[in-house]
Amino acid sequence: MNRLDFLKMMSITPLSGSIAGLSTLEQYADPLLSTEPMPVFFFGHGSPMNAIELNEFSIEWERIGQTLPRPNAILCISAHWLTRGTLITGMARPRTIHDFGGFPDELFRVEYPAPGSPELAGETVALLPDAALDEAWGLDHGCWSVVKHLYPEADVPVIQMSIDYHQPAQYHYDLARRLAVLRRKGILIVGSGNMVHNLRMVAWEKMDEPGFAFDWATEANEQMKYWIGAGDHRPLIDFTHQGKAFDLAIPTPDHYFPMLYALALQENKDELHFFNDKAVMGSLTMTSFRIGKS
Repeated sequence: MNRLDFLKMMSITPLSGSIAGLSTLEQYADPLLSTEPMPVFFFGHGSPMNAIELNEFSIEWERIGQTLPRPNAILCISAHWLTRGTLITGMARPRTIHDFGGFPDELFRVEYPAPGSPELAGETVALLPDAALDEAWGLDHGCWSVVKHLYPEADVPVIQMSIDYHQPAQYHYDLARRLAVLRRKGILIVGSGNMVHNLRMVAWEKMDEPGFAFDWATEANEQMKYWIGAGDHRPLIDFTHQGKAFDLAIPTPDHYFPMLYALALQENKDELHFFNDKAVMGSLTMTSFRIGKS
């Protein structure tokens, strides 16, 4: 595989979709309220091929799905839906989006027919300033490539929330904190991206060498983990001032912002667990974490 093909394969398609308008729907009925907060995840999703390959990353996603308390619905913030303004998928039947190129036909045939949740979408819009419902997007591979391993029967409702790419990191962190109430309504909130994500510096000759990482990728990944483990989110929000390793690890913040959404939902008593903590092709890391009870 050459460099151009790989970049096409991993490319982002930042479509905005059409806006169906604002609506404030009824709060969930009491039977859907949960007394314990649901966990929150950040998944390093990596290549779309992880959707159909059985490897150490997808095996761990399957294991997690088998041990999670069953959610009422899933809210996913994916690195692959970048918009102006914040949009929430509001349709009852979201389409499966194949937002990539150059992969085997088998991957393009994958459908993940999970239902949407107009009720959750409406409540989420009501929690956020200047958010709107969207009827055009669906579920992109940043979402379904992971969630299909968690719930292969596609029987849990899923909605997506876009990333307003014109806003700074602090905006996204503060916005995410408004979602905290959903954890106690049985909603599994998932951020999907990659902590270290520099496609232009991929080590092509190391594609088959598991765990290979450039020194700067290791440095940035370990420093991020240190601050996450310490509960010190300030330097992670201020990521553009953390030195050369961070500049190389986060040349664009699309895959980084979903991590901030997950971190913003961390509460004082929450447990923290890292998993899939491994580099891929030198300049990407699959490092992921769970916030909340195991």
